Amino acid sequence: MLNFKPSKLTLAILSTGLMAVSSSSFAYAQENQATDDNKKEAEVEVIEVRGFRGSIIESINTKRFSSEVVESISAEDIGKLPDSSIAESIARLPGLTAQRLDGRASRVSIRGFGENESGTTFNGREQVSISDNRGVEFDLYPSEIMSGVTVYKTPSASLEAEGIAGIVDMQTVKPLGQDERVIQFNGSLEQTSFDKLNPDGNDAGFRGTFSYMDKFADDTIGVAFAYSTMSSPNQEKRWNSWGYPEFTYEDGSQGSILGGAKPFVRSSTLDRDSMMLVVEAAPSENLHMTFDALYVDFSDEKILRGIEIPFAWGQGSISGETATIDPASGFVTSAITEGQRVVVRNDYEERKAELTSFGFNSVYDLNDTWQIEFDASYSQVDRDIWSIESYSGTGRGDGRGVADNLGYTFDGGNTGAQFSHELDYGDFNLIQLGGPLSWGWSSALNAKHGVVGTEYENQLQDGFINAPSIDDELTALKLAATHDLDNDVFASVEFGASYREREKTKDSEGYFMTLSSFDYPSNPGMLVVPEQYREGTANLDFIGMGDMIAYDTNGLIKDGYYDLLAESLTNPSHSTQSWTVQEKVTSAFIQGNIDMEVGDLPLTGNVGVRYVKSKQSSQGSAFNTVDGLIVTSPTDISHDYSHVLPSLNLSLRIDDQQTLRFGAAKTISRARLDEMNASVNASYNQQPDQNGNHWSVSGGNPALEPKEAIGLDLSYENYFSDEGYFSFALFNKELSEWIFDGTFEVDMTGVADPSTGQVPSNSTATGNGKVNGGEGSLWGYEVSLSFPFKMIDESLDGFGLIASHTAVESDLKDQNDNEYELPGLSDKIQSLTFYYEKDGFQARASMRKRGDFKGDVYGLGFSTAQVDILGETIWDAQIGYDFGEAGIGSLKGLSIFFQAQNLTEEPFTSLQGENALQVRDYQDYGSTYLLGFSYKL
Repeated sequence: MLNFKPSKLTLAILSTGLMAVSSSSFAYAQENQATDDNKKEAEVEVIEVRGFRGSIIESINTKRFSSEVVESISAEDIGKLPDSSIAESIARLPGLTAQRLDGRASRVSIRGFGENESGTTFNGREQVSISDNRGVEFDLYPSEIMSGVTVYKTPSASLEAEGIAGIVDMQTVKPLGQDERVIQFNGSLEQTSFDKLNPDGNDAGFRGTFSYMDKFADDTIGVAFAYSTMSSPNQEKRWNSWGYPEFTYEDGSQGSILGGAKPFVRSSTLDRDSMMLVVEAAPSENLHMTFDALYVDFSDEKILRGIEIPFAWGQGSISGETATIDPASGFVTSAITEGQRVVVRNDYEERKAELTSFGFNSVYDLNDTWQIEFDASYSQVDRDIWSIESYSGTGRGDGRGVADNLGYTFDGGNTGAQFSHELDYGDFNLIQLGGPLSWGWSSALNAKHGVVGTEYENQLQDGFINAPSIDDELTALKLAATHDLDNDVFASVEFGASYREREKTKDSEGYFMTLSSFDYPSNPGMLVVPEQYREGTANLDFIGMGDMIAYDTNGLIKDGYYDLLAESLTNPSHSTQSWTVQEKVTSAFIQGNIDMEVGDLPLTGNVGVRYVKSKQSSQGSAFNTVDGLIVTSPTDISHDYSHVLPSLNLSLRIDDQQTLRFGAAKTISRARLDEMNASVNASYNQQPDQNGNHWSVSGGNPALEPKEAIGLDLSYENYFSDEGYFSFALFNKELSEWIFDGTFEVDMTGVADPSTGQVPSNSTATGNGKVNGGEGSLWGYEVSLSFPFKMIDESLDGFGLIASHTAVESDLKDQNDNEYELPGLSDKIQSLTFYYEKDGFQARASMRKRGDFKGDVYGLGFSTAQVDILGETIWDAQIGYDFGEAGIGSLKGLSIFFQAQNLTEEPFTSLQGENALQVRDYQDYGSTYLLGFSYKL
């Protein structure tokens, strides 16, 4: 029987990231080994193809010889991936795309599913996340210290993470697989196409990486170390609306108008320092051990300046004579509001995160047929956000200070509106610190400053600070064994058990800012910005508002110019957004690895089943309001469940080039963590509801269970050269137990009625929140091609293209039979890369395109909000020159490159409603340019 499995030598070569093996080499080696098992292993012809083309060949071989349906990217050497994060690299893979966050690819979707429906692993181990939920924000992970990424579109029983969409596995290098010692330096300078939009912002940055790999003790110990640092600037012009209230015209027809807008300019700098260490040891032929560690220190600092412009929701008067109405939709496309006061904003935000990850893996060969594996890992991330809003204007409150006459005009595109104005918002004498509108209706704030019942009541919010924090911690253990078999169906059987424990805590808090100089009644007014905190002006010509004052908000707070008061005293939202969720997952699996013949055709793959037992619990608070203040009592709710997850992967080799694949599996995606928290708003009613309950609660649901899917995959793959392949795939997923809004029962045993202090005899409550239910389907097809132009003519050697197209449809309904659109689903996804690489010269241009979709963004208080996002097409390009590959011996090891990201300055646009004029957000980031080098000793 033909043994169609790569040899150990072949697998070692594939794992190094340094060499690629041609398809003909595989066939030659395997057939000779099969003919005579007593002969020495056939010599494998290794073709050293480096650079981008080498990475293409390696990725193709990873896809070709995997038992599962996978996509992969690989770096020729550590530090060769040019993108700023892993997300930008994998977003170009077939069926994958990314959602941008502040101009950078961050959240990854697989075949129409959002980031919360996929699992993410690092060297095969599940990862924590800096977001509020499970979805990993990949901009935390630098591409410079990774050797590659494999995306599993179909699962196998031995994979540790769960996800309906798939599993994204990031990998580090294996130092024992390297041929020689490597010492490498990478560096680049970065520049944005926009000049800095804020006077104290940055428009230039840098990146640098040092990596070292070597082997010792007769090649039994290998060490790889990498340090990467980055200071990356980003600029943004943003048009943001408050909303579009609807109204009825005199003739009874419906219309809508701009409620208000919050446009601004942003200058941000992402600073990231990363360290990776891999120690690999093979003290004997039977024992192999690997230890890896990753540390990432991440800080994203943002300076935002703009003007909040109330319109229909403001105090001004709107004359119908100035209004222009779109007859098709009834939307007021232009109007003027007279006597309007605005809020001049000088905001500052800092998002800090610190990731630590450790892993240890040991594989021991008991004998020729038995192998034991032990794996232990720990990962933890802390994330803190300090987001400051600072207000200024012409006078405190709604009725003081100079008002303006403001107009707006929508130009018919998705770019928002242009404004007209009469005041000079760059005048420090006119625009002063303080709250120009009556915001912040806090009884505690009024009482603190002694203005209850006065004309200054509810006029003391001079700014606001959002300060949510996340702590996510995960520990995992795994013990598994592999037994080689000698039969005509299975080459081996794997089985094992694992345990992982995760705890994620979110603390939500906000603070009202009031000028320390405020003193009622002696000094209730505004404050001129002190000279030492003035930064000049920020230009808002892109919305027609001219210059506005710019000052150092963070400095004013640090130096005591504001008093702070916790919003949680009177606002219950922080109680429902603060929680701890714990998960304890015990798994067991058995998997048979298939190696057989069907009609003289080799059939490989695996069949297995995974049993998953989960116990989840959440601690939070139930709250009520007594005398205007929030009263909370602790909650602690547990729930457990189990799943049996069978899987099958088959790969039928038709000939040396063609392969048919089939995959079938049951998969799960766990509920979002913020949806399964135990923090609720609880109220006790004297009259029972329709369910017979006196208690009513709203908030999270700790009893949520995972969404389920039964997936089928069928694909045809043709590997027509070492650098080229064609693939066509069909996929379908039957979805059930999805999560929608609904009602559920909550145990309130022991919880006292806040108004009486007594524990009611009825201990159940009607909960309003997320529930499992509904069902539907998702289906689609995928076409991908890698084509080297040398197949047309040898004179075109070095030219090539990589292209893919994915089409997805879904039909999902909730428990009430209402249609539901999956977050992250674009009906079409395309990617295209043209490249040329030969004799040291490298050039490539890449495009990724996706259709409209629903995506998650940060809403009020940094809670997750879902919005409609327009599709986008993003072009990147890179040229480079490797002096060693060009034959310049004196400069061997040196290469240079120039890269341009978002060449066409594609904006990020989200809408509010079906009217294309009703823009929620229009974000213009410009382009980013990098000039860099790599030098290997």
